[in-house]
Amino acid sequence: MYFELKENKPHGTKDDPFSTYHIENAGRSFQIPVHWHDELEIIYVKSGFLTVSISGESYIGNPGDAFVVSPGNLHLMGSDTGAVDYYTFLFPLKNLSFRADDLLEDKLLEPLNSGHLMINPRINDTAKELCEQLIEVYEAKNDESESQLTAQIKTKIILLQFILEMWKKGFIIENDTSGRNTVEKEMVSYIQQNYTGKISLKEFGEQFHLSEKYISRYFKEHFHITLSQYVTYLRLEHAKQLLQDTDIPVTEVAMQSGYQNVSYFIRSFKKTYEISPLKYRNNMLNEI
Repeated sequence: MYFELKENKPHGTKDDPFSTYHIENAGRSFQIPVHWHDELEIIYVKSGFLTVSISGESYIGNPGDAFVVSPGNLHLMGSDTGAVDYYTFLFPLKNLSFRADDLLEDKLLEPLNSGHLMINPRINDTAKELCEQLIEVYEAKNDESESQLTAQIKTKIILLQFILEMWKKGFIIENDTSGRNTVEKEMVSYIQQNYTGKISLKEFGEQFHLSEKYISRYFKEHFHITLSQYVTYLRLEHAKQLLQDTDIPVTEVAMQSGYQNVSYFIRSFKKTYEISPLKYRNNMLNEI
């Protein structure tokens, strides 16, 4: 059901502010649960078919298609079969700025960053060539055939060209959806702050003044995943981080991730990631 993507971590660094993730043929169905971030994101389908939902609107991405997630917009991606190859490019819009009080900053970059403007989520194959160029830079940086500085310069040029193309083609529009995701964001935030504890449908419903039956249906309809599945996803991702970054016992990892039953935690971890928690930790240590 789930597939690893480091969406809950900060994207980029000062030395490398442009983040690229490559998801290739997971071999099984997966869904990246609903989330949002302050960076602008370009989702590019290399091959296969990808289901994408942005601010409540669902799309099917074909090979060569791209989608744009403007800052702050709720979105999720997934595949029923896992037979899809796609890239996501994330970057803070401020990193395209020349820090000048000019027309580009005043009329485009700042309004895009603040949410007054947005890029149409579905841009089909209009950015295919630019996305392929971003992939080339990403691969050159990874195999160290280009320096990070060269990669940054090339990336910034391509992304500025991307903004120009979106502007020329009329894909940059007024944002009339501000506030539309307020309830959904509050729900996601509440879960992210409380997932290591007990979250019941009754408690969740009381928090948002909704019935248990309605909250269950609402969550499934809007996020394409059940409340229980989302909580499980967050707990297991947290457990993976603890296994990777600490040396605390597996029992303590389970407890800190919201599991009171260690055996159930181990079974859930192995079922989701096809590896036991201890073996996962050992594999991470061997890679260091």
